[in-house]
Amino acid sequence: MPYNPAAENALGTLGTICWTLQLVPQIWKSWRAKSTEGLSEILVFLWGVSGVPMGVYAIVQNLNIPLILQPQLFGILCFAAWAQCQYYGHKRSLSACIIMYITCLVALAGFQVGMVYAVRPSYERGNDGGVEFFGILSSVLIAIALLPQYWEIYRRREVVGISVPFMTIDMLGGVFNDLSLAFKSEFNVIAGVTYSLVVVMDGVVILLALILNPLARRRRKRAALAECSEVPPLAQEQSSDAQDADSTADEREAGSSTPKQPVKLEDIQHTTIDCAEMREIMQVDRC
Repeated sequence: MPYNPAAENALGTLGTICWTLQLVPQIWKSWRAKSTEGLSEILVFLWGVSGVPMGVYAIVQNLNIPLILQPQLFGILCFAAWAQCQYYGHKRSLSACIIMYITCLVALAGFQVGMVYAVRPSYERGNDGGVEFFGILSSVLIAIALLPQYWEIYRRREVVGISVPFMTIDMLGGVFNDLSLAFKSEFNVIAGVTYSLVVVMDGVVILLALILNPLARRRRKRAALAECSEVPPLAQEQSSDAQDADSTADEREAGSSTPKQPVKLEDIQHTTIDCAEMREIMQVDRC
């Protein structure tokens, strides 16, 4: 595509907005549910760490301002989601989670600044090896981070705990960032590979959610119907005994003007299945 700085910055800004806001649905979902079950803490931690080498790469390469800001904001939100995993998943205290969160941010921010000053002189002398290493490292971390989430999906046979809107916005951010690079005077291959990996791997999670989640709901529905239709053996035995006793009583009271009604299965308390609860289970929609 022809060099177009206005389009480059506009698309880069859209990508930054997406990658700034994409974790908000996930953080909100975890806070509302008071649970991070199904969300891989390794995913959000490694994504937060991947923002450091990507930040070094973007700063030294002098990419546009939105693409420089993006990894910083991305890392901040990733570690917020990771802190939620510690609070809700591992039941750590709130103060401990806040300390862990701030410690990670400060340590990684200091590392990023140090690496920028370490790599920039050699880059300005024409040695691209150092900066390319950080770009590739970021791509590898982003790809590896999703593997534990894929395992969670495989183990549960559905997408649980992770917000589909989060993955959708994240994927759109990668698309906009790729398009932003396309309008640069020279396409940055490593950054393009990083953003494209995000698009592909997020797309796989979304596709799995569209396929597996309806199947999981149908499995739960069938299980609920099967359980609701079953009659406990104890209830059957009690019903049979009650009916036999009732028949004996009827024989003894032959000629009575008020024949006794047979005891029905529904009259036996504490032994029937609450089908209303089963119907409620059938309505559960686990995202």
